[in-house]
Amino acid sequence: MTGSQDNSIIIYNNKTFKRDIIIREHNNFIYCLKQLSSGILASGSVDKKINLYNINGNEYNLIQTLTYHIDALTKIIELNNTKLVSCSSDKSIIFYYKYNNEYIKDYNTKTNGYNGEIIHIKENEICFIESDNNAICFFDLLERKVITRIIHLALAYTVVESLLLISKDLLLATGTNKLTIININYHKVQRAIEVSGSDCIYTACLLNEYILLTADSNHRIMQWKIGDDNLKLISKKENAHDSGVYTINKLGNGLIASGDCEGTVKVW
Repeated sequence: MTGSQDNSIIIYNNKTFKRDIIIREHNNFIYCLKQLSSGILASGSVDKKINLYNINGNEYNLIQTLTYHIDALTKIIELNNTKLVSCSSDKSIIFYYKYNNEYIKDYNTKTNGYNGEIIHIKENEICFIESDNNAICFFDLLERKVITRIIHLALAYTVVESLLLISKDLLLATGTNKLTIININYHKVQRAIEVSGSDCIYTACLLNEYILLTADSNHRIMQWKIGDDNLKLISKKENAHDSGVYTINKLGNGLIASGDCEGTVKVW
């Protein structure tokens, strides 16, 4: 499935890769999609809304709309099958719980700047980015507060684009020409890796516990081997797309899907 700046969501057949469903329930860019453990699809948009859909074959039903944010939605994650978290350009993170098959706002927390990314790293801990001080923040779900912020030289001149848990102990931050490895137990930067020829590394995905892929603004997909606290470049595909490769994800059957800034999706 894909979300786009054309305000649509497209769900593809996983065998033929032809379009099964086109959803047009938002009236602005769609920044985030999340398939929940219940099978419900959640979408977040610049229109400030979260939509929840029930997908049944080639049909869908819009079952709920959440309108608690006052600016663009940037990420939705699921903590378990009864809790959601969303972040936004409105400098807030909102937590929801499920009651009678609907999601209800639980509480929200204000942050120091725009939040473009959020990730669940431990049972009772999430991590997110604060744009104003370019910090990576660790938030305790039980205490409902930020327990520490990483403001490190390795991050000082880096616009952090995405976060990826690459092992039970290590978090990867991608951004401006750099990959930063963070130890989540000690909340400190382990290593910063300069990536030659990359103006911005938009995102990364795991192929398995040893290999990950990165996608960048310079049209490249790169393959890395994961070490104890380091990454080694194995290969790179120049001009994988005709524009910046904005997203990359692992599919079933050993396939990879990548999408670029001009709306082209490729399956590898």
